[in-house]
Amino acid sequence: MSHQEHTSQSSLLKTVCGVQTHVDFGDTQANLRRMLGWLEHQDVQGADLVVFPECMLSGYCFSSLQEAHKHAESVPGPATEAIAQVCKDRRMHVVFGLLERGPEGVLYNSCVLVGPLGVVSTYRKVHLPFLGVDRFTTPGENRYRSIEADQMRIGMHICYDGSFPESSRCLALDGADLLVLPTNWPPGADTFAKYLPNARALENNVYFMSVNRVGTERGFRFIGNSRICDPNGNPIADAPNENQQVLRATIDCNKARNKRLVRVPKEHVIDRWADRRPSYYESIAKEHHLERKID
Repeated sequence: MSHQEHTSQSSLLKTVCGVQTHVDFGDTQANLRRMLGWLEHQDVQGADLVVFPECMLSGYCFSSLQEAHKHAESVPGPATEAIAQVCKDRRMHVVFGLLERGPEGVLYNSCVLVGPLGVVSTYRKVHLPFLGVDRFTTPGENRYRSIEADQMRIGMHICYDGSFPESSRCLALDGADLLVLPTNWPPGADTFAKYLPNARALENNVYFMSVNRVGTERGFRFIGNSRICDPNGNPIADAPNENQQVLRATIDCNKARNKRLVRVPKEHVIDRWADRRPSYYESIAKEHHLERKID
């Protein structure tokens, strides 16, 4: 076997980018133009996957369901069609957040994975904080599933979902190489931005990308601090600031797929999957009904 053949079998390299950017509140056309502009940026050229923040198309700080509905779109819809054309031209995939118009007036906080042939998959946010538009959206009923895109297995969840380790674990168990977390983290989420991507990557032996926005809306500031971590939990691309910028990293999907980590042969072996003991975890899946108080 040649060295080239060995390399092709032992690694599956992909270039991924996260775009930490400003969002115009309530202006879907401006935000679509902004995404299209970023996809022309030199820092994303040649990327296999580009990820934008939560609610990238609409903004986040809506004060009523009726107000938010005016800025929702169907999936597929005008925005996904425009992004799909770029994906076709550049042979890439894109994840971005939007408010999705569902049946009978239902509103979802969603993110979509779009490729050269159009919408590949849609994820609807499951865990909803009492904050911004999430006060008026409906939890998604989707199960956590990884999606294959150009040999890369992607797991999507959104912002507050990342605070629940079960979300990441389910996506990883379903074979995700890379977990993407589009977010709208405000002040108060600083420790999440600093530690959560590292922990979720390490405990699941996957790559993890958090992509936050910057700027302000109706008195809320968004803190940036986006990050890409490798399966050891080490940051490999970082934006520890509130500037608009692109994070770019090369990931090896096969590194994420190998859950059996041999530190010292026959002396120190960690197997992230075989060492699990699901029979001990039954309380995680039980419903615990506590009164939700709103101050």
